[in-house]
Amino acid sequence: MGVHFGVSTLFVFCLLALSANAREFRITARPGSDITGELSKLFKEACQCVDKSTVLIPKGEFKLGEIEMMGPCKAPIIFVLQGTVRADGNVNGKDFWVAFRRITNFRLNGGGIFDGEGNASWRANNCHKTSLTQCKRLPISIRFDYITDGKVRDITSLDAKNFHINVIGAKNLTFEDIRIVAPDESPNTDGIHVGRSDGIKIINTNIKTGDDCISVGDGMKNLLVERVTCGPGHGISIGSLGLYGHEEDVTGVKVVNCTLRNTDNGVRIKTWPSAACSTTASGIHFENIILQNVSNPILIDQEYCPWNRCNKNKPSSIKLVDIKFKNIKGSSGNKDAVKLLCSKGFPCKNVEIGDIDITYNGKDGPATFQCSNVSPKLVGKQCPKACSSPVTKLPGH
Repeated sequence: MGVHFGVSTLFVFCLLALSANAREFRITARPGSDITGELSKLFKEACQCVDKSTVLIPKGEFKLGEIEMMGPCKAPIIFVLQGTVRADGNVNGKDFWVAFRRITNFRLNGGGIFDGEGNASWRANNCHKTSLTQCKRLPISIRFDYITDGKVRDITSLDAKNFHINVIGAKNLTFEDIRIVAPDESPNTDGIHVGRSDGIKIINTNIKTGDDCISVGDGMKNLLVERVTCGPGHGISIGSLGLYGHEEDVTGVKVVNCTLRNTDNGVRIKTWPSAACSTTASGIHFENIILQNVSNPILIDQEYCPWNRCNKNKPSSIKLVDIKFKNIKGSSGNKDAVKLLCSKGFPCKNVEIGDIDITYNGKDGPATFQCSNVSPKLVGKQCPKACSSPVTKLPGH
């Protein structure tokens, strides 16, 4: 797409731009235009600059097709989105709409909107009803692959066809002041999915969507989630883990000072029975969480098997170690306030429950606290009383 330049031509162009003190690469198309070709060209030019450069999409609405912005670049890149870019209705192309890949010292900001135009496509997404190997995958809105030392702030992802944001292979990448919006009935529209990365921060972010607000895949190390508001959605989830072979351990996840409102789940860890691998999730810490009408507020589910798509002949082989739930308070949307359903084959180890105060006012109450294959360490107040209720199966299990 667009005009193709050789590396030497781009290098000369960038030097000329620098000599004129013009290191900004601005979209010049009129609002309403398709800017895919121009943006691809401008990013390639900016990427060849030997000094920091800015790629700018100004205010206005623009059409944008599938685009991959690939490094490595010769100097830091700042990508400024002030306007709105809209995807087309194509669901038969690549697995992404916008991809930033292999860039070091990257910034994305500007207050603009990535509009995935997902409404017309969600009915084609059947991944929540059938085998993941058979379902039709829709494009992820924004991918950040192998980004090092990056910061993404003050952008909106609207109505993604699939995941809003996907992160893999990143190191030291921060998301701050992000807004994610999709209807609660939009399928598989995870807000931010992270995996196989080290040093990710998600801060001061508001997520309203149809699936997990934040989901954590295998191989994640050193994740901080702080001051995130979630709802509607499916909560903040570690996993699911164990569906695929060769998955990597998850270590060092901290979720603090977050609020969940009207979500299908609260804070949870989910692993598959008959897992295809034997990995460990450890050092997972949930603290200072406010709940407002949240179903399944605290959940460890090592029998995760949506739509009965798995073999339950043997327990999950994913090991859960050093897990903490502390100072979690508010109201539950169902009576299952706390459910710790650990694996019979590999019981959870070093689980600490501290200062839990969850109320439920439904007619089938009171709230329950269930434990299976775990003996948690109890600190402070526990309401409902810890491990006092008989274990019941989750819906769909």
